[in-house]
Amino acid sequence: MRLLPLTAAIALVVLPGSAAAAAGTSASVASGFTIADPRIKESSGLAASRIHPGVYWTHNDSDDGPYVYAVDSATGRTVARVTLSGVGTPRDVEAISLGPDGQLYVGDIGDNLNGSWDHVWIYRFPEPKQLADVTVKAEQFTVRYADGARNAEALMVHPVTGRVYIASKSEDKGGLYEGPESLSASGTNVFRRVADLPWVTDGAFSPDGGRLTLRGYFFARTYPWKDGRPQGEGERVDAPWQGQAESVTYSADGSTLMFGSEGESSRVVAVPVKPAASDGSAAPAKPGATPAAGAPGPAGEQGGGSFTKGAAVLAVGTALVLGAKRLFRRKPRKS
Repeated sequence: MRLLPLTAAIALVVLPGSAAAAAGTSASVASGFTIADPRIKESSGLAASRIHPGVYWTHNDSDDGPYVYAVDSATGRTVARVTLSGVGTPRDVEAISLGPDGQLYVGDIGDNLNGSWDHVWIYRFPEPKQLADVTVKAEQFTVRYADGARNAEALMVHPVTGRVYIASKSEDKGGLYEGPESLSASGTNVFRRVADLPWVTDGAFSPDGGRLTLRGYFFARTYPWKDGRPQGEGERVDAPWQGQAESVTYSADGSTLMFGSEGESSRVVAVPVKPAASDGSAAPAKPGATPAAGAPGPAGEQGGGSFTKGAAVLAVGTALVLGAKRLFRRKPRKS
């Protein structure tokens, strides 16, 4: 159950003019695609294939099952469904990312009860070389946060170092969490907070690892990435208005950002990446300076939890959306 009409109505109040602007952007974009598979009702993550041109990996939100779908962007049709074995029953799958090792990482990291689970999971399996329905053996990694349980929807694997990052979401302040240098399937992987973030529903690294793009319900920003941290204030991205803005990824060549949403026959919208020469990304903030709206801040400091249109207004809008969703969402299973 997804509240697209309600979210849209709130957005018209919170961000007047944004829906119209986004509609104009969407109309001018030549590429993009519509997910045609009726089984994909809640596409919650996107990852561009590196070995199958024009193919994007996605999955359903929540407890749909251990399935990952390959969608051909030329037609919107599913060209493969991968069933993961050896991982038990997923609880709340929210994100997918492709690592430099050619493996897909699936984040079973959602927690709609806001911290009721003391651990979450990451699943990993090699990207299939052939596109066909197949069952694969996946590795399962147990994850805990150093500062306590978190709800999260964004998982990003750095395309150079292979390190895994998770962005938590919170009505107060989300955070960017860094995993260990390599994941261990035999023990618990502790993720530590390294930066404060605005409310994030997904994120993606550029293929060269030099940028991190984060999106929320009402914003998207791209930050320079250096020394394992997002830098400065970043740059606003002209993301489309989507009623349930859940996913973002870069195209395989890094020239385009692909924005997805939940819902049947959901549209994936392509937004060209600005050239590096006109990047416009701000330099790292000076010590003691107040970060601009939407900028990430060092973990534990204030100033990094606001949106690009103003912290107070967007906080109210997000709270309205979340409050409404709580009234109707399914109660997840505990494990």
